[in-house]
Amino acid sequence: MTQGAGHAISPLGVLPPSGPTCIHLPLNVTPQDLARHAVGLANARGGTVLVGADLVGAAAPAERDAGELHPLMVTHAIFELSGGRLTVNVQHHRLPGGTRVLAVFVPQAPYVLAAPDGAVIAWDGAHLVPVTPAEAEPVADQDYTAVVPPDASLADLDPAEVARLRGLGRQGGAASLPDLDFLRELGLIVPSAGALRPTLAAIMLAGTPAALRAHVPQAEVCFYHHATSDVEFQFREDLLRPIPALLTRLAELIQARNRFTPVQVGLFRIEVWDQDEAVYREALLNALTHRDYTLRDAVHVHHYPDRLEIMNPGGLPGGITPGNILRHQPKRRNPLLAEVLSRLGLVERAGVGVDKMYGLMLRHGKEPPEYTTYADAVTLTLHSPGFDAEFVRFVARKQEDMQTLSLDMLIVLSLLAREGEATRSVLARALQLPEDRTPRLLRGMEEHRLIARSGVGRGIAYTLSSEVRRALGRDVQAATMPPVVIPVPVAPASTPDVTLPVNSAPALTPMNRSRRSAADGTGPTGAEVRAIALALARERGRVRNVDLRLTCGLNTQQAWRALRSLVQAGLLRKLGTGTRDAAYKLS
Repeated sequence: MTQGAGHAISPLGVLPPSGPTCIHLPLNVTPQDLARHAVGLANARGGTVLVGADLVGAAAPAERDAGELHPLMVTHAIFELSGGRLTVNVQHHRLPGGTRVLAVFVPQAPYVLAAPDGAVIAWDGAHLVPVTPAEAEPVADQDYTAVVPPDASLADLDPAEVARLRGLGRQGGAASLPDLDFLRELGLIVPSAGALRPTLAAIMLAGTPAALRAHVPQAEVCFYHHATSDVEFQFREDLLRPIPALLTRLAELIQARNRFTPVQVGLFRIEVWDQDEAVYREALLNALTHRDYTLRDAVHVHHYPDRLEIMNPGGLPGGITPGNILRHQPKRRNPLLAEVLSRLGLVERAGVGVDKMYGLMLRHGKEPPEYTTYADAVTLTLHSPGFDAEFVRFVARKQEDMQTLSLDMLIVLSLLAREGEATRSVLARALQLPEDRTPRLLRGMEEHRLIARSGVGRGIAYTLSSEVRRALGRDVQAATMPPVVIPVPVAPASTPDVTLPVNSAPALTPMNRSRRSAADGTGPTGAEVRAIALALARERGRVRNVDLRLTCGLNTQQAWRALRSLVQAGLLRKLGTGTRDAAYKLS
């Protein structure tokens, strides 16, 4: 993932001083007190909370550091204190010398965040201070793209780019109007100081190179191609062009390094690309439409072998978080630019672009888009480490049978195909819905024999139905390898979600795992898979995707997801690239 450290910690390990946008907290801070500081920072201007920074540069090496604090403890405390309204990004950073600090990237709150007791606090640069809701309410921002630069003129617009816009305007009769009337109809040129002048939106969409450099140099997009998953890039191109021309060039750069895999479904063939053009085009349009143009930063696009990352200045628009982006009503940071792009048919007026990305990626057997927030930026990651071909065939056959699967159904089926089983609360989080709004959907999926339920009360869990498992080939026995007994380890208390009960299932081998699947229709749970991966890494010195697939009977994507979760938890580190060549060792 593109590091957000540039917003808080330099690559050389230099920490920013405590101040209006950075809070230093000692190692012995409680998760609850850390949460109070994060909420206070969000109520001010957003920024970064650093834990353990006081240990950096100490005369003697510290026996303890911030690596002891688990990110999940922090995010849970902040979730509880803010009532689920504040989403932060928590990361460990290892500095030169080995000391680890915990960085909590906090976005500015779009509205006042009050504690459950009603108290409102904000960070004043040195202390947490109480404030009234009226003082903390943010002032509505002006539409930056509707501004008319005082020295702008019609000469700042490129006739060829205006013609390109006209070619996009397939909706309504504006495309048949003369140039000036066409631009006025779209609201791109307005009377100002006795003459027609272009808005910044007009320059972003059809400006000359000189006008773009003079008025909106921050509208630049920097493209990087990485031959490996390392931060080093092999190719870079900086693009400062009108938005339609930008999209054309970025598509050329991505497609030049894009690959597809054919999936045969009956008489038809589906091409599953590493990066689907409809998905990344929607992602790029969202970035260009909703970024904060008041910030003098460019959009950065990183193309890795296994993912595409788009880092956007300014974070998500007010009130939208990674946890509600599917359900939140559309928010337009740049209303004029968004309205023009909508009328030209480039973006959806109803704000269904994110839904479209989710649906396409899930139908192609991939994980949904991943959003990561920082204090003043957001990164969208589109993963492409392989895909579930059987899931692609299953969805295509359902469509052939006139049984179109809704996006909510796809989310549930995709999660269960990856994880094996899930509780209603886990499914509700994936659906971004309150738990009490999921029963109707889940009952309907049970009635259509898509999923099955087991357990009672809070212990209810859902799995794919036997019919769906057969369609996905989940009941086919995994290929065997020489039996290797994998002892089930008990992880330390600081690594939740990997620990197994002491009296859990017996040691798993490829053989007895297959017998277990044949007997009860299930494989190891997600926690068991992660525990087995750790055991393999401990016994053999490393673990690869294929090792986990053969041992646990998983597909490529399931094994990759389990290994990635262990890397993110700091338990494994990745060596090499791709799913075939990468190996994972204990951290």
